Amino acid sequence: MTRMLLRWAAAAAGLLIVAQVVPGVRLDGVTAAVIAAAAFGVINATLGNIIKFFAWPARILTLGLASLVINAVMFWLTTAVVPGFRVDGFVPAFLGALLLSVLTGIAGWMIGDGRDSSKKAS
Repeated sequence: MTRMLLRWAAAAAGLLIVAQVVPGVRLDGVTAAVIAAAAFGVINATLGNIIKFFAWPARILTLGLASLVINAVMFWLTTAVVPGFRVDGFVPAFLGALLLSVLTGIAGWMIGDGRDSSKKAS
């Protein structure tokens, strides 16, 4: 539970960074960032995975680049359900989703998955 909250906080912090770095991505404060992080996670885990499943031929043909586009669309779609979170077009959505993925990936690596690698398998 603690790791999940840390990852959620890291995603919200990542969104605040994205809003500062990517022109065309705007957040109206920390509350909007926290809500947007949760909404993006839910949208990406549900609708995003369904779309990625059905788009597997395009993902194979583009060597995975279609996944970046799908992720950008999910990022953009999040603005429809979160007041105070705005993205002004596809390019800011693409760059914002890409940067957020990098930031949350780094944070996830730092937080870890809860497994102790120093223990030996018995």
